[in-house]
Amino acid sequence: MAFKSKIEWTESSWNPVTGCTKESLGCQNCYAERLAKRLKNMGLKKYENGFKVTIHPKSLNEPLNWKKPQIIFVVSMGDLFHKDVPDDFIEKVFEVMNNAYWHTFQVLTKRSERLLEISKKVKWTDNIWAGVTVEHEKYLYRLDHLKKIPAKIKFVSMEPLLSDMPYIDFDGIDWVVVGGESGPGARPIEPNWVRNIRNMCLEQDIHFFFKQWGGFNKKKNGRILDGRTWDDMPKINTKIERLPV
Repeated sequence: MAFKSKIEWTESSWNPVTGCTKESLGCQNCYAERLAKRLKNMGLKKYENGFKVTIHPKSLNEPLNWKKPQIIFVVSMGDLFHKDVPDDFIEKVFEVMNNAYWHTFQVLTKRSERLLEISKKVKWTDNIWAGVTVEHEKYLYRLDHLKKIPAKIKFVSMEPLLSDMPYIDFDGIDWVVVGGESGPGARPIEPNWVRNIRNMCLEQDIHFFFKQWGGFNKKKNGRILDGRTWDDMPKINTKIERLPV
């Protein structure tokens, strides 16, 4: 059975790697770090190391046992491309994604340099989406790395959005997700920051998804922008010739 996710832009999560270290401004109030510590305190063996980077070989083949096609967020509780994750383990993760052809995998990282480096060693089948987080304008260079990845679908997560953005050339990018920070200590997001990105996406015919306004009570603040929700995303391959038995 797949691990259902509450994240609006995916369906399930798969964590063959857990744990991380802070990489950039968006990491300040990391939700995964809070959750990992909570799970450790609950006695879950998988999180006995808390938020220390840990590989989980026993979790590698989980998607192969999920027969219903899923959109799967890969390593929602860490970063697959952290320096402490061995190259050969990342390659094994990709081999599983290659073999689990009936699923769609969303691979997201802040470590775009290593993503680009590893991308030359793995096979990017059409069911693997490549994404980078760009939470502040100072990290726009990550888009340059992403554009060089040979993935069929490339996406950008601007969450938590922490600054306004200059004009961005999204050529080669398929999807943009924007969201405000949530939880304790959440930093504010400005509506015009979101509108600016949305307008760039509309102008360039890029799929745009607005996840949330965030804040301490994200449910109360909701995800309505200018009177409506924005849930556009690339099409999933629903015409799979054969399914696993």
